[in-house]
Amino acid sequence: MVQHNSLGRKAFVYGNYVLLALIALICIFPLVQVLAISFSSSSAAASGVVKFFPVDFTLDAYKYVAKKPEFIRSFLITLERVALGVSINMLITILIAYPLSKDSSQLRFRTGFVWVFVFTMLFSGGLIPTYVVVKNLHMLNSIWALVIPGAVPIFNVILLLNFFRNIPKELIEASFIDGSSQWNTLWKIVVPVSLPALATITLFATVGHWNSWFDGIIYMNQTDKYPLQSYMQTIIVARDMSNLSADDIMRLKNISDRNIKAAQIFLGALPILLIYPLLQRFFMTGIVLGSVKE
Repeated sequence: MVQHNSLGRKAFVYGNYVLLALIALICIFPLVQVLAISFSSSSAAASGVVKFFPVDFTLDAYKYVAKKPEFIRSFLITLERVALGVSINMLITILIAYPLSKDSSQLRFRTGFVWVFVFTMLFSGGLIPTYVVVKNLHMLNSIWALVIPGAVPIFNVILLLNFFRNIPKELIEASFIDGSSQWNTLWKIVVPVSLPALATITLFATVGHWNSWFDGIIYMNQTDKYPLQSYMQTIIVARDMSNLSADDIMRLKNISDRNIKAAQIFLGALPILLIYPLLQRFFMTGIVLGSVKE
């Protein structure tokens, strides 16, 4: 019989702690270096001497980025996109996953419906047909062009569908015995006990909308309609020097492309870094089993 307080057991546990800590540091170091470069001088960033601490600390890169009206405008557009997109994604995902989680005896042709959704994951209409549809629906240069084409995330639907199927049937049947309708059962029983799955797909949807940049370039004919990631991508690839003011030119003497890129990368990742810890507390196990008393 293995003793939990034996020397070998302690060595194994502490060894795991050290290994996981090293893996965590390896994952964090790139972001720390980007942050350090954004706070360093242009000469230090260009020479490659910045590692994990700023060299010749300066805020010029953030001042340059934050005072750009294009950056503020694109940031607000992205916030609007995330608010609308995630709300629509979650509503549609829940309304599709709940009926598809039923047995074939309760929903005829359920398997066929599921395969219809799976088929869209394997085959799509392509970029040009999608663009034509968006154009014919008069959604170009509008926030809806960024939200509606991806309104049904099939992968999230399948994740939530499988989670709903694992909810004990006794819980659902008890609500029906009490006279609850399908609608009330969904929102008052199923959704509350599905917080871990809902938190996970909410995070997926948020990250997807926040990091998306290609659709903004495709569907927006005006640069002032770009979301944040599309705006940042165009600046990182090719910075337009013709629209710079005298103050911008003076600031650029103290900062380089590497400083600006690092500052934009960190600002673009910061909201997700703040949101993730809030959703992390919902990633727990046993909430469904704990909702049914023996």
